[in-house]
Amino acid sequence: MARRPSALAAAPATAPSRPVGNATRGTTNPNRLRRMDRWIAAEHGAVLRRAADPVAVDLGYGAAPWTAVELLGRLRTVRPDARVVGIEIDPARVAAARAYEQPGLDFVHGGFEVPLPGQRTRAPILIRAANVLRQYDEDEVAAVWRRLCARLAPGGLLVEGTCDEIGRRHVWVTLGPEGPRTVTFAARLSALHTPSDLAERLPKALIHRNVPGEPVHAFLRDFDRAWATAAPLGALGARQRWRAAVAALATDWPLTGDPRRRRQGEVTVRWEALAPRS
Repeated sequence: MARRPSALAAAPATAPSRPVGNATRGTTNPNRLRRMDRWIAAEHGAVLRRAADPVAVDLGYGAAPWTAVELLGRLRTVRPDARVVGIEIDPARVAAARAYEQPGLDFVHGGFEVPLPGQRTRAPILIRAANVLRQYDEDEVAAVWRRLCARLAPGGLLVEGTCDEIGRRHVWVTLGPEGPRTVTFAARLSALHTPSDLAERLPKALIHRNVPGEPVHAFLRDFDRAWATAAPLGALGARQRWRAAVAALATDWPLTGDPRRRRQGEVTVRWEALAPRS
């Protein structure tokens, strides 16, 4: 999504003449973001239910519109009148996606300025940005986060993260208008060797911090140790082993969210516990 770093510092008072950001590679697959979508619906369905205008954005959906179509269906399980706007900086991708438009689903050309159909003052209750910031430098992330959070409706959420090509491993940060709140790790447990396998999918804000002395490195180290200790429960299945490891992890780390989600191969920790030290 042509880079103009200075344009990321703050949202302008008027819409820019061209979209802000760089085009992504466009890689996408059906159901790639299912773990993130289902977590949003389960953990933050109340945000959608309270929204006066339940519009969500799939930012940088890629070369095909599958993720936006799927997001609409999953959000409508908690808010039947939810709407989704897919935003892409590549106009050819937008043109191709318009064949998939339906009531409640639109595709528009744009970037980090997050244009929405209708009134200029309209703001989304949710922005989902998956695999968008991975190509950026770490020192650009905070400015992008601020810009996107400034576009949220009151009480809205930004969910930004990275996953593998078929959605087996995923890590995302959830932010409110005030900034980052939590980090969620999610995996297909049957394909997981150790929890630290998820390190390769850390969001850009954290992926270069997986080194000794940084909190995220300590978290994954402790998670691997808890996973090893819970190895005997592997005879009952990977899910039982994961839940036992997470329960052990909770003694030293500030886990949050609905504990029942851990059965799905998820664990959420407060941002301040993993935030980079510098």
